[in-house]
Amino acid sequence: MIDLYYAPTPNGHKITLFLEEAGLAYRIHNIDISTGEQFKPEFLAISPNNKIPAIVDSSPIDGGAPISIFESGAILLYLAEKTGKLLSPELHERTSTLQWLFWQVAGFGPMLGQNHHFNHYAPQPVPYAIERYQLETKRLYGVLNTQLQKNAYLAGDHYSIADIATYPWVVSHERQRIDLAEFPAVRNWFERINNRPATIKAYQLAEKR
Repeated sequence: MIDLYYAPTPNGHKITLFLEEAGLAYRIHNIDISTGEQFKPEFLAISPNNKIPAIVDSSPIDGGAPISIFESGAILLYLAEKTGKLLSPELHERTSTLQWLFWQVAGFGPMLGQNHHFNHYAPQPVPYAIERYQLETKRLYGVLNTQLQKNAYLAGDHYSIADIATYPWVVSHERQRIDLAEFPAVRNWFERINNRPATIKAYQLAEKR
């Protein structure tokens, strides 16, 4: 059983997407980040950076004590290695998958997060920041589009943890002031993932939270 500490954010969705794709049994613990629940000592014991998501795996593959993991990219890699799913053992495809996973967690997610903040949540407009993060968002969508012009999925022919990490951030493209018509390869990829049964189930679950 996987215990998932979760809120329905792009990073939270990454983990439910994987768990639904892999068919793993899991139990959700909602963390209300609007009330500061992520700062409670019991959550910090699992996620010392006071961010969701985090998991506790009560049945690690070494048969040892339960293991806790924080950071969405680390969780996806751990679960892929635990299950043997959504991460190819073949060297070239595995390496490509990890490159694009790290691209998402180091660049695509953080830059789009800044876009969200300065476009929607900053207490006063900051024109320089808005322009900076809007331009970087468009650049990153261009990088994504170029890769998806060459491949069905980010790492090649197979859906992987790199796609799972990236998709939830593209869900919010309109709030990022991005028109997917400008990025047709991204739009095609997005629509295919959007229609996967596991994606539908994961987002239906989020609506109930």
